Amino acid sequence: MTITYQVKDAVYVNLPNRCPCNCTFCLRQNGSGVFGSGPLWLEREPTLEETVDSLGQWDFTRFREVVFCGYGEPTERLDVLLAAAAHLKEQDPTLRVRVNTNGLSDLIHGKPTAPLFVGKVDCLSISLNTDDPAEYLSVCRPKFGAAAYPAMLKFTQEAAALLPSVVMTVVGEPVTSLEKQERCRAIAEGLGARLRVRPYEA
Repeated sequence: MTITYQVKDAVYVNLPNRCPCNCTFCLRQNGSGVFGSGPLWLEREPTLEETVDSLGQWDFTRFREVVFCGYGEPTERLDVLLAAAAHLKEQDPTLRVRVNTNGLSDLIHGKPTAPLFVGKVDCLSISLNTDDPAEYLSVCRPKFGAAAYPAMLKFTQEAAALLPSVVMTVVGEPVTSLEKQERCRAIAEGLGARLRVRPYEA
């Protein structure tokens, strides 16, 4: 099974296939992998030891960063994620570590989680997706219902106060109009983050 894989100049880490959302635009609805990664559907969730062993196969001097992002929400495996990130930082404190997340870690674990990333993760990339809570419910379809959108915003604000870089993302046109992108930019900046528009992948 694919635990780590390369996308351009980064090594990606595929920890769970579980996710509390079922987004209408999710790439995993289109196939078993992305960007030539090979199958990302896991036979089972890898242990910390297996994750560290898989990471150890890469020469990180050739890559810009390590990204925790696969066919699932990485914070579903928060303990393994943080332990693996700490291991990477012990090996090379200058290695950039990013987590792509839906920002629902606090709801998943029932506690504030932003402080746990300090010293282990350099950047959080959080899926904002829309400026409208009702649209968020219909597009992202979170299992937490209406609690999800405000929890994601709160997590973002707390993380932005603690970490070197916090980015909120939306999918570009035709999913998100230019007008909505600007409203999302205002939300992100109001929380202390910045906005990145992800290209739409059909």
